[in-house]
Amino acid sequence: MDLEKLNSIVCRIFFLGSFLLLAIAVLEFALNRFGYTVLHASNYTAHRLLELAVVLLIFVVALLLRQVREELKKAKIR
Repeated sequence: MDLEKLNSIVCRIFFLGSFLLLAIAVLEFALNRFGYTVLHASNYTAHRLLELAVVLLIFVVALLLRQVREELKKAKIR
């Protein structure tokens, strides 16, 4: 497995994971307004899940910018 394939897989997994965390955070926040919770005994609140989702998205953006830079270097050489 080469680096480009691994980069693509990691980007997709982190991107989907961040949107899953975002959905859970929004659901938890909305349910907390009515006195319910999805995350019963965990230490993660809706705000903490949102922070984790943003961290994953920032990592995806960094990986994608690296990929664009590599493509531009290849185009410049030709």
